[in-house]
Amino acid sequence: MKNEEPTDQFSRGLKNRHVQMIALGGTIGTGLFLGAGESIHLTGPSILLAYLIAGIACFLLMRALGELLLSDLSAHSYIAFIRRYLGERWSFIAGWTYWVCWLSIAMADLTAAGLYMKFWLPELPQWVTGLTILLILVVINAVTVQAFGETEFWFAFIKVAAIIALIVIGIVMVIFQFKTPVGHASVMNLADGKVFAHGAKGFFLSFQMVLFGFIGIEMVGMTASETNDPKNIIPKAINEIPMRVILFYLGSLLALMCIYPWHYISPDQSPFVEVFSAIGIKSAAAIINFVVLTAAASACNSSLFTTGRMLFSLTYEGKSKLSKKLGTLSRSQVPVNALLFSAVIIAIVVLLNLFIPGKVFTLISSIATTCFLFIWGSIVLAHLKYRKQLSKEDAQKMTFKMPFAPFSDYFVLAFLAMVGIVLLFRFETLIALIGSILWLIGLWLVKVLMDREKSSL
Repeated sequence: MKNEEPTDQFSRGLKNRHVQMIALGGTIGTGLFLGAGESIHLTGPSILLAYLIAGIACFLLMRALGELLLSDLSAHSYIAFIRRYLGERWSFIAGWTYWVCWLSIAMADLTAAGLYMKFWLPELPQWVTGLTILLILVVINAVTVQAFGETEFWFAFIKVAAIIALIVIGIVMVIFQFKTPVGHASVMNLADGKVFAHGAKGFFLSFQMVLFGFIGIEMVGMTASETNDPKNIIPKAINEIPMRVILFYLGSLLALMCIYPWHYISPDQSPFVEVFSAIGIKSAAAIINFVVLTAAASACNSSLFTTGRMLFSLTYEGKSKLSKKLGTLSRSQVPVNALLFSAVIIAIVVLLNLFIPGKVFTLISSIATTCFLFIWGSIVLAHLKYRKQLSKEDAQKMTFKMPFAPFSDYFVLAFLAMVGIVLLFRFETLIALIGSILWLIGLWLVKVLMDREKSSL
């Protein structure tokens, strides 16, 4: 049998529904279920406009990524295009940054999972939950890519079902003018108070929270080489997912603000719990706790998939013994060695997190998420370079084009730059931004030293 021997090509076991849910599930996380109350409280109804603008920018980013992916379906990840169009050093920085970003996300979510489990088992040490989830997901990811896809499909399904339930409940409550502890459910609740709660400043500051809610949308770029019909599935996924995400975010936030006047929504607890409790569901807190627990497991599942593929891509065709080991696929065409290496680092840091003050760990996570501005910007810059090198004849033959390129590329870059500027105006995000810049400079220096060492041999 052909599949019994290791190969350098991934299997193409991911179906359309897997790819749709992987990218969709990757962007809907605890930020919405637990953090939406704070976003609404700070920004008011204008949060809807912020999500719409960010959603358009992310859609255009995805179209740029899709164009790159379809230009060469043999590429193991989108880092290959950054290497091709922006250079070896840039791809080195982007690749290792992306790997560390997803490691950090996994660590943060496993830590959070331990806290969520305490809702039912207060005496259970939080590291036990984190490591148990990690071990289960490592086994699933190591089997086949189909096993990962199926697991992520159902994790994402739970999150999507919770959001749809909220939207449907919101519509019913508004139709019947349902009485709530602070009045009645009504569309008029949107007009209760200022549209821009804290003026232009509050509106622009919200983009930091809003944009980071979309982290994970670029995961389609990691699934292209394992999709069974990439020419059809990738364009379909890219065209549908961003719009669905906008609808889910806008739909759920709109429902929340119609049920409760926005200034009554508590910034300190999940607005989903508030709404489900208001309609008499006594176990509302337990239901949402289950949803956020699966959301955390889903994020970790995505992290393992991404870090394994990225580490394989970074070490593929490497000369050292470790690189050769990590840049090899198993008989089931899964980068098991790279996956296990990533999982071991995640496990060690989850254990260390017991002894590290929470603020330090939060800072590390903030730096990682801030680095996504660099990752997304790199994708757009690579697309711009790709378009410049493309002949007119080849451009005319393309069936999946970036709308309004290159102006749409410049719009996305300007949007990402604006979010970067916004980070300067809050102490916590300023520290994370400075940390991100220092991290990127450090990686650049490492690559320069490596290149000098190579040239001297």
